[in-house]
Amino acid sequence: MKPSFIQKRLLTVAALAIALWLTGCAQVPKTEVAAPTQTPEVQPEVQTVVLPEVKAIEPVKTPVSQPKAQLPVEPPADIWVRIRQGFAMPDLENDLVKDREEWYASRPDYILRMTERSRKYLFHIVEELERRNMPTELALLPFIESAFNPEAVSSAKAAGMWQFMPATGKYFDLKQNIFRDERRGVVESTRAALDYLQKLHNMFGDWHLALAAYNWGEGSVGRALAKNKAAGLGLTYSELKMPNETRYYVPKLQAVKNIIAQPENFKARLPYIQNHPYFKSVSITRDIDVKLAANFAGVSMDDFRALNPSMSRPVILAAGTPEILLPWDNAERFLRRLDEHANKPLASWTAWTVPKTMKASEASKIVKMGEAELRSVNTIPKGMQVKQGSTLLVARQGSLDTDVTEHLADNAQISFAPEIVLKRIMVKVQKGDTLMSLANRHDVTPSNIAAWNKLKMPVALKPGQSIAILVPTTSSSKGNKASSKASNKKSSNTVVNARKPQTASGTTTKTKPAVQAKSPAKPKTQTEPAKR
Repeated sequence: MKPSFIQKRLLTVAALAIALWLTGCAQVPKTEVAAPTQTPEVQPEVQTVVLPEVKAIEPVKTPVSQPKAQLPVEPPADIWVRIRQGFAMPDLENDLVKDREEWYASRPDYILRMTERSRKYLFHIVEELERRNMPTELALLPFIESAFNPEAVSSAKAAGMWQFMPATGKYFDLKQNIFRDERRGVVESTRAALDYLQKLHNMFGDWHLALAAYNWGEGSVGRALAKNKAAGLGLTYSELKMPNETRYYVPKLQAVKNIIAQPENFKARLPYIQNHPYFKSVSITRDIDVKLAANFAGVSMDDFRALNPSMSRPVILAAGTPEILLPWDNAERFLRRLDEHANKPLASWTAWTVPKTMKASEASKIVKMGEAELRSVNTIPKGMQVKQGSTLLVARQGSLDTDVTEHLADNAQISFAPEIVLKRIMVKVQKGDTLMSLANRHDVTPSNIAAWNKLKMPVALKPGQSIAILVPTTSSSKGNKASSKASNKKSSNTVVNARKPQTASGTTTKTKPAVQAKSPAKPKTQTEPAKR
Protein backbone atom coordinates (compact mmCIF):
# COMPACT_ATOMS: atom_id res chain seq x y z
CA MET A 1 0.00 0.00 0.00
CA LYS A 2 1.43 3.32 -1.08
CA PRO A 3 1.72 6.00 1.60
CA SER A 4 -0.69 8.83 1.48
CA PHE A 5 0.21 12.47 0.98
CA ILE A 6 -0.19 13.22 4.64
CA GLN A 7 2.10 10.36 5.61
CA LYS A 8 4.75 11.62 3.16
CA ARG A 9 4.58 15.14 4.71
CA LEU A 10 5.00 13.76 8.25
CA LEU A 11 8.06 11.74 7.19
CA THR A 12 9.64 14.81 5.56
CA VAL A 13 9.14 16.96 8.69
CA ALA A 14 10.58 14.22 10.89
CA ALA A 15 13.69 13.90 8.68
CA LEU A 16 14.17 17.69 8.70
CA ALA A 17 13.99 17.79 12.52
CA ILE A 18 16.56 15.08 12.87
CA ALA A 19 18.95 16.94 10.51
CA LEU A 20 18.55 20.18 12.42
CA TRP A 21 19.26 18.41 15.71
CA LEU A 22 22.45 16.88 14.34
CA THR A 23 23.60 20.25 13.00
CA GLY A 24 23.14 21.84 16.45
CA CYS A 25 25.28 19.20 18.09
CA ALA A 26 28.11 19.85 15.63
CA GLN A 27 28.25 23.59 16.56
CA VAL A 28 29.23 23.07 20.22
CA PRO A 29 32.49 25.19 20.66
CA LYS A 30 35.80 23.46 21.41
CA THR A 31 37.48 24.20 24.74
CA GLU A 32 40.95 24.80 23.17
CA VAL A 33 41.40 26.90 20.06
CA ALA A 34 44.76 27.40 18.36
CA ALA A 35 45.91 31.01 18.28
CA PRO A 36 45.43 32.59 14.84
CA THR A 37 48.51 33.43 12.87
CA GLN A 38 47.01 36.80 11.92
CA THR A 39 44.84 39.18 13.86
CA PRO A 40 41.38 39.12 12.27
CA GLU A 41 39.95 42.40 11.15
CA VAL A 42 36.63 41.62 12.80
CA GLN A 43 36.54 40.05 16.21
CA PRO A 44 34.18 37.09 16.34
CA GLU A 45 31.21 37.34 18.55
CA VAL A 46 31.85 35.68 21.87
CA GLN A 47 29.20 33.27 22.98
CA THR A 48 28.63 32.92 26.68
CA VAL A 49 28.21 29.39 27.77
CA VAL A 50 26.32 28.99 30.99
CA LEU A 51 27.65 26.06 32.93
CA PRO A 52 25.71 24.29 35.53
CA GLU A 53 26.40 25.47 39.07
CA VAL A 54 28.86 23.20 40.80
CA LYS A 55 29.04 23.24 44.58
CA ALA A 56 32.54 24.02 45.75
CA ILE A 57 34.29 21.41 47.79
CA GLU A 58 34.84 22.63 51.31
CA PRO A 59 38.54 22.31 52.30
CA VAL A 60 39.35 20.31 55.36
CA LYS A 61 40.07 22.77 58.15
CA THR A 62 43.26 21.90 60.06
CA PRO A 63 44.40 23.94 63.02
CA VAL A 64 47.38 26.12 62.04
CA SER A 65 49.54 27.66 64.76
CA GLN A 66 49.82 31.40 64.28
CA PRO A 67 53.41 32.78 64.29
CA LYS A 68 54.31 34.66 67.41
CA ALA A 69 54.91 38.34 67.08
CA GLN A 70 58.61 39.09 66.44
CA LEU A 71 59.82 41.13 69.36
CA PRO A 72 62.92 43.31 68.90
CA VAL A 73 66.02 41.59 70.32
CA GLU A 74 67.47 43.75 73.03
CA PRO A 75 71.27 43.95 72.91
CA PRO A 76 72.95 42.86 76.10
CA ALA A 77 73.59 45.67 78.55
CA ASP A 78 76.85 44.06 79.71
CA ILE A 79 79.84 43.77 77.36
CA TRP A 80 80.81 40.45 78.98
CA VAL A 81 77.49 38.91 77.90
CA ARG A 82 78.08 40.12 74.35
CA ILE A 83 81.56 38.61 74.33
CA ARG A 84 80.25 35.26 75.59
CA GLN A 85 77.60 35.22 72.86
CA GLY A 86 80.31 35.55 70.22
CA PHE A 87 82.57 32.71 71.38
CA ALA A 88 83.28 30.61 68.29
CA MET A 89 86.70 28.99 68.73
CA PRO A 90 86.99 25.32 69.68
CA ASP A 91 87.89 24.87 73.32
CA LEU A 92 91.32 23.61 74.26
CA GLU A 93 91.33 21.17 77.13
CA ASN A 94 94.59 20.01 78.66
CA ASP A 95 96.69 20.29 81.80
CA LEU A 96 98.29 23.54 80.66
CA VAL A 97 94.86 25.18 80.58
CA LYS A 98 94.13 23.97 84.10
CA ASP A 99 97.50 25.26 85.22
CA ARG A 100 96.77 28.75 83.87
CA GLU A 101 93.27 28.70 85.33
CA GLU A 102 94.75 28.08 88.75
CA TRP A 103 97.33 30.82 88.20
CA TYR A 104 94.75 33.46 87.32
CA ALA A 105 92.24 32.28 89.91
CA SER A 106 94.85 32.69 92.64
CA ARG A 107 95.26 36.35 91.64
CA PRO A 108 91.79 37.93 91.77
CA ASP A 109 93.23 41.43 92.24
CA TYR A 110 95.25 41.04 89.07
CA ILE A 111 92.16 39.96 87.12
CA LEU A 112 90.22 42.91 88.47
CA ARG A 113 92.96 45.39 87.48
CA MET A 114 93.16 43.93 83.97
CA THR A 115 89.42 43.96 83.43
CA GLU A 116 89.06 47.48 84.82
CA ARG A 117 91.74 48.69 82.43
CA SER A 118 89.98 47.01 79.52
CA ARG A 119 86.73 48.98 79.92
CA LYS A 120 88.07 51.79 77.71
CA TYR A 121 88.83 49.50 74.79
CA LEU A 122 86.64 46.37 74.84
CA PHE A 123 83.60 47.78 73.08
CA HIS A 124 85.63 49.00 70.13
CA ILE A 125 87.48 45.68 69.81
CA VAL A 126 84.27 43.62 69.98
CA GLU A 127 82.64 45.88 67.38
CA GLU A 128 85.55 45.33 65.01
CA LEU A 129 85.55 41.57 65.58
CA GLU A 130 81.84 41.28 64.87
CA ARG A 131 82.14 43.47 61.80
CA ARG A 132 84.80 41.08 60.46
CA ASN A 133 82.87 37.97 61.61
CA MET A 134 85.73 36.89 63.86
CA PRO A 135 85.46 35.01 67.19
CA THR A 136 85.01 37.34 70.15
CA GLU A 137 87.54 35.30 72.15
CA LEU A 138 90.12 37.40 70.34
CA ALA A 139 88.94 40.44 72.29
CA LEU A 140 90.57 38.78 75.29
CA LEU A 141 94.00 38.47 73.63
CA PRO A 142 95.30 41.81 75.01
CA PHE A 143 94.87 40.30 78.47
CA ILE A 144 97.60 37.85 77.48
CA GLU A 145 99.75 40.27 75.52
CA SER A 146 99.83 43.37 77.70
CA ALA A 147 97.19 43.14 80.43
CA PHE A 148 95.41 45.81 78.36
CA ASN A 149 98.17 48.36 78.87
CA PRO A 150 98.58 50.31 75.60
CA GLU A 151 101.94 51.70 76.73
CA ALA A 152 103.46 48.31 77.55
CA VAL A 153 106.91 47.63 76.07
CA SER A 154 108.53 44.20 76.22
CA SER A 155 112.22 43.43 76.60
CA ALA A 156 112.20 42.52 72.89
CA LYS A 157 110.86 46.03 72.02
CA ALA A 158 107.31 44.87 71.27
CA ALA A 159 104.97 47.73 72.11
CA GLY A 160 101.33 48.49 72.71
CA MET A 161 98.20 46.67 73.72
CA TRP A 162 98.70 44.07 70.96
CA GLN A 163 102.52 43.97 71.34
CA PHE A 164 103.77 44.65 67.83
CA MET A 165 107.46 44.40 67.04
CA PRO A 166 108.82 47.38 65.06
CA ALA A 167 109.19 45.45 61.78
CA THR A 168 105.76 43.83 62.01
CA GLY A 169 104.18 47.15 62.90
CA LYS A 170 105.78 48.73 59.86
CA TYR A 171 104.52 45.87 57.66
CA PHE A 172 100.96 46.58 58.82
CA ASP A 173 101.34 50.33 58.24
CA LEU A 174 101.77 51.44 61.85
CA LYS A 175 103.71 54.72 61.79
CA GLN A 176 106.70 54.90 64.12
CA ASN A 177 108.62 58.17 64.43
CA ILE A 178 109.65 60.75 67.01
CA PHE A 179 106.12 62.18 67.22
CA ARG A 180 104.01 59.06 67.48
CA ASP A 181 104.13 55.28 67.66
CA GLU A 182 100.92 53.81 66.27
CA ARG A 183 101.78 50.41 67.75
CA ARG A 184 100.41 51.99 70.93
CA GLY A 185 97.39 53.58 69.25
CA VAL A 186 94.03 52.07 70.26
CA VAL A 187 92.30 52.17 66.88
CA GLU A 188 95.40 51.77 64.72
CA SER A 189 96.91 48.80 66.57
CA THR A 190 93.54 47.02 66.81
CA ARG A 191 93.07 47.33 63.07
CA ALA A 192 96.58 45.97 62.43
CA ALA A 193 96.21 43.12 64.95
CA LEU A 194 92.94 41.90 63.45
CA ASP A 195 94.40 42.20 59.95
CA TYR A 196 97.31 40.06 61.07
CA LEU A 197 95.14 37.47 62.79
CA GLN A 198 92.90 37.17 59.74
CA LYS A 199 95.96 36.74 57.54
CA LEU A 200 97.31 33.99 59.81
CA HIS A 201 93.95 32.21 59.96
CA ASN A 202 93.77 32.24 56.16
CA MET A 203 97.26 30.73 56.06
CA PHE A 204 96.71 27.90 58.54
CA GLY A 205 92.93 27.45 58.57
CA ASP A 206 92.91 27.04 62.34
CA TRP A 207 92.59 29.67 65.07
CA HIS A 208 94.91 27.91 67.51
CA LEU A 209 97.66 27.72 64.88
CA ALA A 210 96.98 31.35 63.92
CA LEU A 211 97.47 32.38 67.54
CA ALA A 212 100.67 30.36 67.77
CA ALA A 213 101.94 32.16 64.67
CA TYR A 214 100.97 35.52 66.17
CA ASN A 215 103.21 34.74 69.11
CA TRP A 216 105.97 32.69 67.47
CA GLY A 217 105.94 33.88 63.84
CA GLU A 218 104.27 32.33 60.83
CA GLY A 219 107.57 30.98 59.52
CA SER A 220 108.25 29.09 62.75
CA VAL A 221 104.76 27.55 62.79
CA GLY A 222 105.04 26.62 59.11
CA ARG A 223 108.35 24.85 59.68
CA ALA A 224 106.99 23.02 62.74
CA LEU A 225 104.00 21.80 60.71
CA ALA A 226 106.23 20.66 57.86
CA LYS A 227 108.46 18.78 60.29
CA ASN A 228 105.51 16.99 61.88
CA LYS A 229 104.04 16.15 58.50
CA ALA A 230 107.31 14.64 57.31
CA ALA A 231 107.50 12.54 60.46
CA GLY A 232 103.88 11.40 60.17
CA LEU A 233 102.88 13.26 63.35
CA GLY A 234 99.79 15.30 64.15
CA LEU A 235 99.30 18.83 62.83
CA THR A 236 97.32 20.42 65.65
CA TYR A 237 98.53 23.10 68.02
CA SER A 238 99.00 20.67 70.91
CA GLU A 239 101.07 18.29 68.79
CA LEU A 240 103.67 20.80 67.57
CA LYS A 241 107.08 21.20 69.16
CA MET A 242 107.41 24.84 70.17
CA PRO A 243 109.00 27.13 72.77
CA ASN A 244 107.40 27.23 76.21
CA GLU A 245 106.10 30.76 75.69
CA THR A 246 104.12 29.65 72.64
CA ARG A 247 103.12 26.35 74.26
CA TYR A 248 101.46 28.30 77.07
CA TYR A 249 100.07 31.02 74.80
CA VAL A 250 96.77 29.47 73.72
CA PRO A 251 96.21 27.78 77.13
CA LYS A 252 96.47 31.25 78.69
CA LEU A 253 93.80 32.59 76.36
CA GLN A 254 91.62 29.54 76.98
CA ALA A 255 91.99 30.00 80.75
CA VAL A 256 90.92 33.65 80.52
CA LYS A 257 88.03 32.63 78.25
CA ASN A 258 86.87 30.08 80.83
CA ILE A 259 87.05 32.66 83.62
CA ILE A 260 85.10 35.23 81.59
CA ALA A 261 82.54 32.56 80.66
CA GLN A 262 81.93 31.45 84.25
CA PRO A 263 83.58 33.84 86.71
CA GLU A 264 81.66 32.36 89.63
CA ASN A 265 83.50 29.05 89.16
CA PHE A 266 86.80 30.80 89.74
CA LYS A 267 85.66 33.25 92.42
CA ALA A 268 86.50 36.05 90.00
CA ARG A 269 84.80 39.43 90.03
CA LEU A 270 84.27 41.14 86.71
CA PRO A 271 83.48 44.85 86.73
CA TYR A 272 80.26 45.90 85.05
CA ILE A 273 81.17 47.35 81.66
CA GLN A 274 78.40 48.85 79.59
CA ASN A 275 77.83 47.58 76.08
CA HIS A 276 78.28 51.13 74.84
CA PRO A 277 81.12 53.06 73.16
CA TYR A 278 83.56 54.44 75.70
CA PHE A 279 85.23 56.89 73.37
CA LYS A 280 84.44 58.97 70.34
CA SER A 281 86.73 60.03 67.53
CA VAL A 282 87.03 63.80 67.08
CA SER A 283 88.68 65.57 64.14
CA ILE A 284 91.28 68.33 64.50
CA THR A 285 92.68 70.56 61.76
CA ARG A 286 95.36 72.47 63.70
CA ASP A 287 98.29 71.42 65.88
CA ILE A 288 97.33 71.54 69.54
CA ASP A 289 99.19 71.03 72.83
CA VAL A 290 98.27 67.82 74.63
CA LYS A 291 97.58 69.69 77.88
CA LEU A 292 95.29 72.13 76.12
CA ALA A 293 93.38 69.33 74.38
CA ALA A 294 92.84 67.55 77.71
CA ASN A 295 91.72 70.82 79.25
CA PHE A 296 89.24 71.49 76.46
CA ALA A 297 87.78 68.01 76.91
CA GLY A 298 87.66 68.30 80.71
CA VAL A 299 89.65 65.11 81.30
CA SER A 300 92.82 64.37 83.23
CA MET A 301 96.13 63.92 81.45
CA ASP A 302 96.16 60.24 82.46
CA ASP A 303 92.73 59.65 80.94
CA PHE A 304 93.67 61.55 77.81
CA ARG A 305 96.88 59.55 77.33
CA ALA A 306 95.03 56.28 77.98
CA LEU A 307 92.97 56.95 74.84
CA ASN A 308 95.79 58.56 72.86
CA PRO A 309 98.90 56.63 73.92
CA SER A 310 100.61 56.78 70.51
CA MET A 311 101.63 60.42 71.02
CA SER A 312 105.09 60.74 72.55
CA ARG A 313 105.48 64.52 72.51
CA PRO A 314 103.63 67.39 74.24
CA VAL A 315 101.92 68.44 71.01
CA ILE A 316 99.42 66.72 68.69
CA LEU A 317 100.22 67.22 65.01
CA ALA A 318 97.05 67.52 62.96
CA ALA A 319 98.85 66.51 59.76
CA GLY A 320 99.82 63.16 61.27
CA THR A 321 96.99 62.63 63.76
CA PRO A 322 93.87 64.22 62.29
CA GLU A 323 91.65 62.48 64.84
CA ILE A 324 91.92 62.09 68.60
CA LEU A 325 89.93 59.87 70.95
CA LEU A 326 87.92 61.36 73.79
CA PRO A 327 85.47 59.91 76.33
CA TRP A 328 82.04 59.82 74.72
CA ASP A 329 80.51 62.36 77.09
CA ASN A 330 83.43 64.82 76.71
CA ALA A 331 83.63 65.03 72.93
CA GLU A 332 81.02 67.79 72.50
CA ARG A 333 82.65 69.90 75.21
CA PHE A 334 86.00 69.66 73.38
CA LEU A 335 84.49 70.72 70.05
CA ARG A 336 82.72 73.65 71.67
CA ARG A 337 85.91 74.90 73.32
CA LEU A 338 87.83 74.38 70.08
CA ASP A 339 85.37 76.63 68.24
CA GLU A 340 85.80 79.29 70.91
CA HIS A 341 89.57 79.33 70.19
CA ALA A 342 89.27 79.37 66.40
CA ASN A 343 91.42 82.50 66.09
CA LYS A 344 93.76 81.82 68.99
CA PRO A 345 97.02 79.82 69.06
CA LEU A 346 96.68 76.20 70.10
CA ALA A 347 100.24 74.84 69.91
CA SER A 348 103.44 75.94 71.65
CA TRP A 349 105.69 73.66 69.60
CA THR A 350 106.79 73.08 66.02
CA ALA A 351 109.41 71.00 64.19
CA TRP A 352 112.89 72.03 63.07
CA THR A 353 115.27 70.08 60.85
CA VAL A 354 118.92 70.17 61.97
CA PRO A 355 121.02 71.60 59.10
CA LYS A 356 124.28 69.97 60.23
CA THR A 357 125.59 67.69 62.96
CA MET A 358 125.83 69.77 66.12
CA LYS A 359 125.83 69.67 69.89
CA ALA A 360 122.62 70.28 71.80
CA SER A 361 124.12 73.46 73.22
CA GLU A 362 124.67 74.83 69.71
CA ALA A 363 121.17 73.84 68.57
CA SER A 364 119.60 75.47 71.62
CA LYS A 365 121.14 78.82 70.74
CA ILE A 366 119.80 78.65 67.18
CA VAL A 367 116.23 77.86 68.22
CA LYS A 368 116.43 80.17 71.28
CA MET A 369 115.66 77.50 73.88
CA GLY A 370 117.39 76.42 77.05
CA GLU A 371 119.67 73.46 76.46
CA ALA A 372 118.10 71.45 79.29
CA GLU A 373 114.59 71.97 77.90
CA LEU A 374 115.70 71.07 74.37
CA ARG A 375 117.34 67.88 75.63
CA SER A 376 114.35 66.95 77.72
CA VAL A 377 111.62 67.40 75.10
CA ASN A 378 113.66 65.57 72.45
CA THR A 379 115.26 62.96 74.74
CA ILE A 380 118.82 63.87 73.71
CA PRO A 381 121.29 61.85 75.83
CA LYS A 382 124.22 63.58 77.48
CA GLY A 383 127.47 63.31 75.57
CA MET A 384 125.62 63.01 72.25
CA GLN A 385 125.29 65.45 69.42
CA VAL A 386 122.37 65.61 66.98
CA LYS A 387 123.11 64.37 63.48
CA GLN A 388 122.36 66.34 60.33
CA GLY A 389 118.82 65.84 58.96
CA SER A 390 117.34 65.01 62.37
CA THR A 391 114.06 66.62 63.39
CA LEU A 392 113.77 68.37 66.74
CA LEU A 393 110.67 69.60 68.51
CA VAL A 394 111.26 73.26 69.33
CA ALA A 395 109.34 76.14 70.86
CA ARG A 396 107.38 78.33 68.46
CA GLN A 397 108.99 81.72 67.92
CA GLY A 398 109.87 84.07 65.11
CA SER A 399 110.10 82.21 61.81
CA LEU A 400 109.46 78.90 63.58
CA ASP A 401 105.77 79.49 64.12
CA THR A 402 103.92 77.14 61.78
CA ASP A 403 102.08 73.84 62.04
CA VAL A 404 104.19 70.78 61.23
CA THR A 405 103.94 69.53 57.66
CA GLU A 406 102.53 66.12 56.79
CA HIS A 407 105.91 64.89 55.56
CA LEU A 408 107.63 65.65 58.87
CA ALA A 409 104.65 64.45 60.91
CA ASP A 410 104.86 61.04 59.21
CA ASN A 411 108.61 60.63 58.66
CA ALA A 412 110.51 62.67 61.25
CA GLN A 413 113.42 60.83 62.86
CA ILE A 414 116.27 61.76 65.16
CA SER A 415 119.74 60.22 65.33
CA PHE A 416 122.79 60.93 67.45
CA ALA A 417 126.56 60.78 67.27
CA PRO A 418 128.83 60.74 70.30
CA GLU A 419 130.58 63.97 71.21
CA ILE A 420 133.56 61.74 72.09
CA VAL A 421 134.76 59.77 69.10
CA LEU A 422 137.19 56.87 68.80
CA LYS A 423 140.60 57.23 67.24
CA ARG A 424 142.53 54.21 65.91
CA ILE A 425 146.17 53.96 66.88
CA MET A 426 148.76 51.25 66.31
CA VAL A 427 151.12 50.16 69.08
CA LYS A 428 154.01 47.70 69.07
CA VAL A 429 154.05 45.04 71.72
CA GLN A 430 156.98 45.31 74.10
CA LYS A 431 158.54 42.45 76.07
CA GLY A 432 156.25 41.56 78.94
CA ASP A 433 153.14 43.19 77.42
CA THR A 434 149.84 41.35 77.69
CA LEU A 435 146.32 42.15 76.58
CA MET A 436 145.52 43.16 80.15
CA SER A 437 148.50 45.50 80.47
CA LEU A 438 147.73 47.15 77.11
CA ALA A 439 144.06 47.46 78.05
CA ASN A 440 144.90 49.11 81.38
CA ARG A 441 147.37 51.43 79.71
CA HIS A 442 144.81 52.72 77.20
CA ASP A 443 141.67 52.51 79.39
CA VAL A 444 139.95 49.85 77.34
CA THR A 445 139.20 46.16 77.92
CA PRO A 446 141.14 43.05 76.79
CA SER A 447 138.07 41.78 74.92
CA ASN A 448 137.95 45.07 72.98
CA ILE A 449 141.55 44.70 71.88
CA ALA A 450 140.95 41.09 70.88
CA ALA A 451 137.87 42.08 68.85
CA TRP A 452 139.58 45.00 67.12
CA ASN A 453 142.45 42.74 66.07
CA LYS A 454 140.42 39.57 65.43
CA LEU A 455 142.36 37.66 68.08
CA LYS A 456 141.03 34.54 69.75
CA MET A 457 141.35 34.58 73.52
CA PRO A 458 143.41 33.56 75.33
CA VAL A 459 146.26 34.95 73.26
CA ALA A 460 149.98 35.44 73.92
CA LEU A 461 151.39 38.63 72.44
CA LYS A 462 154.78 38.62 70.74
CA PRO A 463 157.29 41.49 71.09
CA GLY A 464 157.20 43.69 67.99
CA GLN A 465 153.64 42.67 67.12
CA SER A 466 151.44 45.56 65.91
CA ILE A 467 148.15 45.96 67.78
CA ALA A 468 145.31 48.30 66.81
CA ILE A 469 143.60 50.13 69.68
CA LEU A 470 140.72 52.60 69.59
CA VAL A 471 141.17 55.36 72.10
CA PRO A 472 138.69 58.08 73.03
CA THR A 473 139.17 61.59 71.85
CA THR A 474 136.98 64.66 71.63
CA SER A 475 135.53 65.75 68.33
CA SER A 476 137.28 69.11 68.56
CA SER A 477 140.82 69.68 67.29
CA LYS A 478 141.99 70.72 70.74
CA GLY A 479 140.63 67.51 72.16
CA ASN A 480 142.37 65.47 69.50
CA LYS A 481 145.73 67.08 70.29
CA ALA A 482 145.29 66.64 74.02
CA SER A 483 144.32 63.01 73.59
CA SER A 484 147.33 62.32 71.37
CA LYS A 485 149.69 63.89 73.90
CA ALA A 486 148.18 61.90 76.74
CA SER A 487 148.41 58.70 74.75
CA ASN A 488 152.04 59.29 73.83
CA LYS A 489 152.87 60.22 77.39
CA LYS A 490 151.19 57.14 78.75
CA SER A 491 152.94 54.75 76.41
CA SER A 492 156.44 54.75 74.99
CA ASN A 493 155.08 53.15 71.86
CA THR A 494 155.06 55.18 68.70
CA VAL A 495 151.85 55.82 66.80
CA VAL A 496 152.42 54.08 63.52
CA ASN A 497 149.07 54.76 61.89
CA ALA A 498 146.45 57.23 62.96
CA ARG A 499 143.26 57.28 60.94
CA LYS A 500 140.63 59.96 60.72
CA PRO A 501 138.45 59.93 63.84
CA GLN A 502 135.52 57.62 63.38
CA THR A 503 132.06 58.36 64.74
CA ALA A 504 129.70 55.69 65.88
CA SER A 505 125.98 56.24 65.93
CA GLY A 506 123.95 55.25 68.91
CA THR A 507 121.38 56.40 71.39
CA THR A 508 123.08 55.77 74.72
CA THR A 509 126.22 57.11 76.31
CA LYS A 510 128.93 54.59 77.18
CA THR A 511 130.73 54.95 80.49
CA LYS A 512 133.80 53.80 78.63
CA PRO A 513 133.60 55.37 75.21
CA ALA A 514 136.38 53.17 73.93
CA VAL A 515 133.97 50.24 73.83
CA GLN A 516 133.06 49.71 70.20
CA ALA A 517 129.38 49.82 69.38
CA LYS A 518 127.97 46.54 68.20
CA SER A 519 126.85 46.45 64.62
CA PRO A 520 123.17 45.66 64.20
CA ALA A 521 122.40 42.01 63.76
CA LYS A 522 121.32 40.94 60.31
CA PRO A 523 117.58 40.26 60.21
CA LYS A 524 116.42 36.77 59.48
CA THR A 525 115.32 36.28 55.92
CA GLN A 526 111.54 36.05 55.86
CA THR A 527 108.91 36.79 53.29
CA GLU A 528 106.82 38.35 56.03
CA PRO A 529 108.07 39.86 59.30
CA ALA A 530 107.44 37.69 62.33
CA LYS A 531 105.90 39.17 65.41
CA ARG A 532 108.34 37.65 67.82
